[in-house]
Amino acid sequence: MSEDEGFTLDRRAVARAFGRAGPRYDAAARLQAEVRAELLGRLGHFELAPQVIVDAGAGTAAASVELARRFPQATVVALDLAHGMLVQAAGRLGLGARLTGGRLGRRFERVCGDVHRLPLAAGCAQLAFSNLMLQWADDLDLALRELHRVLAPGALLTFSTFGPDTLRELREAWLAVDEVPHVNPFVDMHDLGSALARAGFAEPVLDVDRHRLDYADPLALMRELQQVGARNALAGRARGLTGPRRLAAMQRAYRDQHARPDGRIVATWEVIYATSFRGEDPRARATPGDGAPQEFAIDVARIRRRPRGPGAA
Repeated sequence: MSEDEGFTLDRRAVARAFGRAGPRYDAAARLQAEVRAELLGRLGHFELAPQVIVDAGAGTAAASVELARRFPQATVVALDLAHGMLVQAAGRLGLGARLTGGRLGRRFERVCGDVHRLPLAAGCAQLAFSNLMLQWADDLDLALRELHRVLAPGALLTFSTFGPDTLRELREAWLAVDEVPHVNPFVDMHDLGSALARAGFAEPVLDVDRHRLDYADPLALMRELQQVGARNALAGRARGLTGPRRLAAMQRAYRDQHARPDGRIVATWEVIYATSFRGEDPRARATPGDGAPQEFAIDVARIRRRPRGPGAA
C-alpha cells in the first residue's frame, strides 16, 4: 500500500476482536511469539537504561514481562486498545500483585488506550516497544507522532509490523471470488521509513524477514487469524456471514494457486523490523490525539495511585 492510498479501520471492531481473543491468544500466536523474541533480542544491540518503557499493543503482556525482567529499574506500561487483552494480562502480574490487588509485586502497569491518542504525558518514556501492532493503525503518521510525543529526546523506538506481502495468498484467493476487501492492506518498508522521518524520528534502520507457514487448509489459516483477533476490520468490509458458496470457491482458488504436493496450503507473512531515535524536529510535536483534550495525558509516575473504577483493567 502506498502512503497516499490510505484505508480506514473500524477501531471498535478491532478492540472487540482482540478483546474476545484474549483467553486463547497465547496458544494461537505462534508467529507473534517468534517475532516478539526476535524484536526483544535486538534490544541487546543498544546500551539502554530506561526509567519508563511503553509496550504499545502489549496484548497479553508477554513482552512487558520480559522488558520488566531486563530492565528492573524501569516502570513498564503495557498499553493496549483491547480491554479484554489487558484483563488476560493480569495473570502475568505475579502472585503478590494478584493477592494484594496490585499493591505489591507488580511487574508492569496496564493502560487501555489507542495509539492514535496515547493517554500518556509528553516525554515520559525512554523506550517504546511495539510488536506487530502498527499494522492496525490506519493513520500511521498520527500513530508515529504520538509515539514521538511520549518519548523523551534521544529515546529509542523499536517495533515490528507486517509488510504488503503478508497473506498475499489469501488476498489472491478472495480476489478470484469477489471484489470485497477481505484482508487489511499493509504499509511497505519504504513508506514506513518516510513516515518515521515525517514524525521526527532520526536514524531509522529497517529490514524485512519473511515467514512461510503451512496449514491443513484455508479454513485452518482463517481460524488461527480469528483466534489471535486478526479479523477483517476494514470499514468497507462486507457485514454478516460469508455464504458457503463463496467460502468454498475461495478455498478452491487458494488450493489451486498455493497448495503443496501434500495438499497443505502455505501463507506468507512479511515482517518489517524497525528501530529509530526520537529526534528534536519541532514540526513533529503534537498534542495528545492531534488536538485531544490534555486531560487524556497522564503522568506515568501517577498510574499506581489512580483510583480503580468499575471499568479498570
